[in-house]
Order: sequence, then C-alpha cells, then structure tokens
Amino acid sequence: MRISNIFPMGLEEMGVILKERRQFLKLRQEDVAEISGVTIRSLHSIEQGTGNPSFETLAKIASVLGMELKIEVKQLDHG
Repeated sequence: MRISNIFPMGLEEMGVILKERRQFLKLRQEDVAEISGVTIRSLHSIEQGTGNPSFETLAKIASVLGMELKIEVKQLDHG
C-alpha cells in the first residue's frame, strides 16, 4: 500500500489509498457506506478521485477503515 507522508496528497491519491485499504480489509463499498453513513455513490466517487468530499466525510470513511486523517501546519520559510 502506498502512503505519502511527506508530500501533499491529492484527492485522486487519497481515493486510491482508501480503495486499497477497503480491499485489503475485504470490505465491499456497500459495507463501508452503511457503517460510515456515507452514500455508496459518494464513496465510489471518492475512490475514483472525482468526488469533492468534506473533511467530515473523509474522516468517517477513514475511521471505518481503521485509519485517521491528520492536518499539519506547514512551517513558514522566513528566508
């Protein structure tokens, strides 16, 4: 499984990671959607990298998949 800890992650990359994690856990989209309270249509579009999910939606999905989302503040370059 590819995980980018250094570079900013785009929606397409995030979708791939969520899909790979779901498949690794042998869960169907229907299972994740039902447990997370997210529609199957939304989950599908997120996994395809075409959705525009809220942070809350991504957090719900990540939680079901045993993952967490983190936001880090960049250090400013005062040079």
